[in-house]
Amino acid sequence: MVFFCFLVDQRRKVRSTKPAAGICSRCGGGAKVADMETATRFCYVPVHRRAWRAIICTFCGAVLKSYHHLSSFRH
Repeated sequence: MVFFCFLVDQRRKVRSTKPAAGICSRCGGGAKVADMETATRFCYVPVHRRAWRAIICTFCGAVLKSYHHLSSFRH
């Protein structure tokens, strides 16, 4: 009997933030623009990393809008 176990996880990290105009449509909290990084790991080995920009709620943390890949992202 062969048993395969594949462990894949994805971590999202906020790199930097700036205040933004607007409010959250879910909870009514304020909004901020954040440079985000998503790292996908397979069996604890990083296989894909993506940088992107999003508008997130300062109260509930919901992603209100996301943008494409950042071209000037520093690791």
